[in-house]
Amino acid sequence: MDSLQENSANTSNANTKTQQQMDLEKWLPVTASREAKWWYSAFHNVTAVVGAGVLGLPFAMSQIGWIGGMTALTVSWLITLYSFWQLVELHESVPGKRFDRYTELGQHAFGEKLGYWVVMPQQMMVQVATDILYMVTGGKSLKKSCDLLSSWFDGVRMTYFIVFFAILQLILSQSPNFNSLKIVSLTAAVMSVCYSMIAFVASMIRGIHHHEHVSYGFRSHKEAGIAFDIFNALGTFAFAFAAHSVSLEIQATIPSPSKKPMRRGVIVAYAIVAICYYSVSISGFWAFGNVVEDDVLISLEKPRWLIIVANFMVFLHVLGSYQVFAMPVFDLIEAHLVQKRNFTPGVPLRLFARSAYVVITAFIGICIPFFGGLLGFFGGLAFSSTSYFLPCIVWLVLRRPKIWSFHWIACWVSIFVGVLITILAPIGGMRLIIVSAKSYKMFS
Repeated sequence: MDSLQENSANTSNANTKTQQQMDLEKWLPVTASREAKWWYSAFHNVTAVVGAGVLGLPFAMSQIGWIGGMTALTVSWLITLYSFWQLVELHESVPGKRFDRYTELGQHAFGEKLGYWVVMPQQMMVQVATDILYMVTGGKSLKKSCDLLSSWFDGVRMTYFIVFFAILQLILSQSPNFNSLKIVSLTAAVMSVCYSMIAFVASMIRGIHHHEHVSYGFRSHKEAGIAFDIFNALGTFAFAFAAHSVSLEIQATIPSPSKKPMRRGVIVAYAIVAICYYSVSISGFWAFGNVVEDDVLISLEKPRWLIIVANFMVFLHVLGSYQVFAMPVFDLIEAHLVQKRNFTPGVPLRLFARSAYVVITAFIGICIPFFGGLLGFFGGLAFSSTSYFLPCIVWLVLRRPKIWSFHWIACWVSIFVGVLITILAPIGGMRLIIVSAKSYKMFS
């Protein structure tokens, strides 16, 4: 009799826990809404991929040269498109189950504990690093736009522009879930394409009228400097393909079956990526050569009104893109606070957790606002793993392709390239940060 009562109690507790888990899933930002259409995934992915990294591609080209730059860009596009396809295919690879988060797919592949700790730190590093960089980019772009608009802004520190950007993020961060951001994300996607085309057109105009003294040699004149620049360039190219860390979370917003609409969205997004990346990379490097800035819009001064508009578009884009990358972080933090710290789901928790995150990323961005170095350092340290080779390792574990088959070869090539970038790029990025820091004053 006691045994029956005990079993009944255990069953009741299990059902209660299951119901609590279901209620939590309905509240967390990643799984709260599954009403997205395929075009939602398209503009979410464009917002995530065509980020501020596109403006750093001409600078990466100047570090690695024409042949190296075109090769690195093409190989990166092909590898990351392939690994994106893998994630889309694996999202609903088990009947009746969805892997709505990168960590859940890792747990399925490597075991609950190991999988979580293999994936979570890498994914969170990508999300947080991107948001820190977007804090810098938002402030930098707004300052550039204001400086061109009026000389009154010349004496205003960039710190204040980053703080203003952070205040706007404090407001936007209270959006409950991904689908509630669809208008913000769509606006960001449109802005990213627009400023990419402006950068392309303005660079072509600049190149046509001032092309007599452009040099395409390496930026550095010493062998060590050239090597470090090449390492940093590899990280910049990796940073430009960062959306994989949020792809499963984007697919989680689409109702089952989600493969076909997500696949369609990825194809559209990657077609737009190719147009933007190649046009900006080639035109920016062609126009300025090895003196191009780490943000090509900073190099462009004319036509003045167009550059003002383009920089403001960058500002609007990173407003939305910051939130796309922040959503998985909010999801993780809020799940931890509810499950481990017994917080009650609701507006006070959301306000506290998300505001704290925005403030922390803003402070770090103010302390180290080095765009080019941050691209290379973070691009190699974390982005190459989540975008280049982690999906391939998961694919090898779960699908076990035949040796020397297409997928076996493609996976191992991707792993080799990704690991190489992971090792080399942070070295170049850190060196560029150190060089930039020599002439930087804190909170200037």
